Amino acid sequence: MSSDPAFDAISKARRQVNGNNANGAVNTLEEYLATDPHNTKPRMELARIAIYELKDLKYGLMQLDIVMDLEPDNTDAMKAAVTVMSKDKKYNKRTEELFERLLSTEPSADLYNLYAKFLRRQVGDFKKAGEYYEKALALKPDDYDIHQNYAVLLLNDLRDYEKARRELEYLLQIKPNDANLKKNYERLMKQKFDKNGNLKKPLFGIRR
Repeated sequence: MSSDPAFDAISKARRQVNGNNANGAVNTLEEYLATDPHNTKPRMELARIAIYELKDLKYGLMQLDIVMDLEPDNTDAMKAAVTVMSKDKKYNKRTEELFERLLSTEPSADLYNLYAKFLRRQVGDFKKAGEYYEKALALKPDDYDIHQNYAVLLLNDLRDYEKARRELEYLLQIKPNDANLKKNYERLMKQKFDKNGNLKKPLFGIRR
């Protein structure tokens, strides 16, 4: 038996989740936190189980807010919060605030990628999203998912067909048998490039 009751509570809760008893896991952690409310590790675990097992976003975010109140520099809590809040516009203001703090303290390729997705989907700032995908790729040049996300932005939003072509060609090198990639690449080449592989001149100076 461990001499760390917080560790024991977390371990028991994880076993309960593995046994398909997420509600029991929540009860275990809540009972422990009633005796030790300032311990952020079990509270982080409670937030995770609430969000991902019970799909109770409101309760999970409440737990993360408590963690951030107790430990304002807890980057794990901030990352957990922006990961879920960045999917819903109603949290945009709070999400942007947390992203700004994280970007200034713990920049990483994964964070840049997540922020770029947020900028594209919730804010609609496509130019800034492109800048952050490029920052992410500067740190992780071989990350398939980041290249894929950037290709979607270039094709659908920025309409930068030269860059989109390069991204799709890179992705096809990694997954040459991906039918969806092939279809997108062939459509792009047919619609936007001439038979010599040069970008078609846009009509009336408008590239569409």
